[in-house]
Amino acid sequence: MKKVFIACDTTDVTKVERIIKNTQTNELTIGYKFGLEFFNSKKGRPFISKLKNNYLIFLDCKLNDIPNTVSSSIYALKDLSNIKYLTVHASGGLEMMRAAKKAANKINKKIKILGVTVLTSLSDNSLKKIGYKNSIKSIVVRQAKLCRAAGLDGVVASGYEAK
Repeated sequence: MKKVFIACDTTDVTKVERIIKNTQTNELTIGYKFGLEFFNSKKGRPFISKLKNNYLIFLDCKLNDIPNTVSSSIYALKDLSNIKYLTVHASGGLEMMRAAKKAANKINKKIKILGVTVLTSLSDNSLKKIGYKNSIKSIVVRQAKLCRAAGLDGVVASGYEAK
């Protein structure tokens, strides 16, 4: 069955409840993506923890730190057994992504780790300003290969770079 993820990009639990209620269907598998905005809000994490395991939950935290800190952050999610997808930044490097995958496997083998490549808010010009010399397309391809080498379950990239 095809999967569609709906972004719950708000801190308002009432809006999220409405989104979930209004998107129930037997035609598709509907998943819900929660980013840092919702997760870090006062009611966000408790709300996610109460969702039943039959919901497809995508936690878009885009973790990016040293391998030990990312692993520890993933271990801290152990109580959220309903998370099926979790993001890390590919720019965190091979060792960090491997550590993320290893930590996820230890707490819940069902969590799929996805590597986020270049953020859609960045342009070639903005990347040059922070020290990158290559184009977005080149960086995304390189990072996608790094995600594969790290054993991640998938890649998140702009539709422009997806092909």
